[in-house]
Amino acid sequence: MSSKINTSQLNNNSRQQCRWHGYPTISSLEFAATQAILNASQQAVSQNGEFHIVLAGGSTPRRVYELLRTKVTDWSKWHIYFGDERCLPADHPERNNRMAAEAWLDHVSIPASQIHIIPTEQGAAAAASTYAQTLSKVEVFDLVILGLGEDGHTASLFPDHDWGASPNSLSTLAVFDAPKPPSERVSLTARRLSQTRQLIFLVSGSTKRQAIIDWRNGQAIPAAAISPDNGVDVYLEEQLLQT
Repeated sequence: MSSKINTSQLNNNSRQQCRWHGYPTISSLEFAATQAILNASQQAVSQNGEFHIVLAGGSTPRRVYELLRTKVTDWSKWHIYFGDERCLPADHPERNNRMAAEAWLDHVSIPASQIHIIPTEQGAAAAASTYAQTLSKVEVFDLVILGLGEDGHTASLFPDHDWGASPNSLSTLAVFDAPKPPSERVSLTARRLSQTRQLIFLVSGSTKRQAIIDWRNGQAIPAAAISPDNGVDVYLEEQLLQT
């Protein structure tokens, strides 16, 4: 269970409402996140017959994906998207879609046609354009999963870069100068990531402490630019709330 620290705050920079859920251990965080994803899927399938989820990369999401593959649910109703991707060969082990496949997707019966990979082997510009067309078929996601970098970045939205947060921003960004390798990437924009019924950040590790401090103090980090109507749930270790 989460700790009693579960507050809400309004970020004045992006009008983002956050609910902070602290967990005593990484394993308890991962268990709660897995259950939240399953609950969201059940609700979406019950209401609309389908579940549209956006996945994140990173070590904490990977462990959640490994838990998901052990669960029993109607995988045929799931539609998978990715929040960002590195411009690497299609079979490169550092691509987010390869990580998700190895940890989870290759082990369950989601139809291949419902796993929507960002084709970054085409290059950032072409892949961003192609994926924007894919996303045009989905008005609102049911759930978006995101991580948080030490510098406050999320997906491939980095400090001092365009986050695509304005109302007229496109759905995707071609990134050519990411501050960490590889420099070329594709990311969903902050505006498009905000078009979801539920959004969960998964955050672990002491190196994220300063980013959490900045976020809770209302600084304009990329993670704070994503502001769905229903607010944001941040699942993190309790120690990161002890600032």
